Amino acid sequence: MGRLDGKVAIITGATSGMGRDTAYVFAEEGAKVVITGRDEKRAKEVVEKIKNSGDEASYVIADLSDRQSLDKIVDETLTRYGTVDILFNNAGLLSIKSSMDISIEEWDKIMQVNLTAALLLSKKVAPIMKAKEKGCIINTGSVAGTSARWGAAAYCTSKHAINGLTKALARELGPEIRVNAILPGAIITAMLDSVGGEAAAEGMREMSPLKRIGQGREIGTTALFFATEDSSFITGQLLRVDGGVDC
Repeated sequence: MGRLDGKVAIITGATSGMGRDTAYVFAEEGAKVVITGRDEKRAKEVVEKIKNSGDEASYVIADLSDRQSLDKIVDETLTRYGTVDILFNNAGLLSIKSSMDISIEEWDKIMQVNLTAALLLSKKVAPIMKAKEKGCIINTGSVAGTSARWGAAAYCTSKHAINGLTKALARELGPEIRVNAILPGAIITAMLDSVGGEAAAEGMREMSPLKRIGQGREIGTTALFFATEDSSFITGQLLRVDGGVDC
């Protein structure tokens, strides 16, 4: 018996990194996992790996900067599985631009993917979960959502905002739906690679009492905690998973 047997989980940004590793964890625990992302080849690879292990998954190709894609994600999930139990708003974009240098077009895209998509997907699944009298929404924040980082104005702002959205949704969607956020620190992902990989996170490694960079699966097991009855009395919380860099 898996801890997510019979549950249907949507994971955005699940073709790589933390989302992909979370998909594997959820599938191992019995969930039917809906993989979303922009790259069909990678989406197929994730689904095939899950199915080859005897578990269930499907994918929906979607660009979260396109609001019509958000309807497609939920509609195709309902067509295939009939319901939604867990939503993991994990997809995100990184922008390394200062507030003085970023264009309004790039600012709007970061906000759409990192923040607005989470709101709109939550609005889509909330009535389904309310009708079932049970559901779970998990958002991916960041340690960048607790303090400013120079040269990442839009990213920091979007992650501060996702913290507020998490708390607002938890207040408004209870008691049936629990809403929490995971705030990763330096995790080995394609996003980290895009800014220089582990070498770029050396400062965070040194600040950490654990003296290492995190693994995507460690985000997956944290998401699993939030998705199960192990966290049944927890909502509106922001959990740092950062190796203790700010302890």
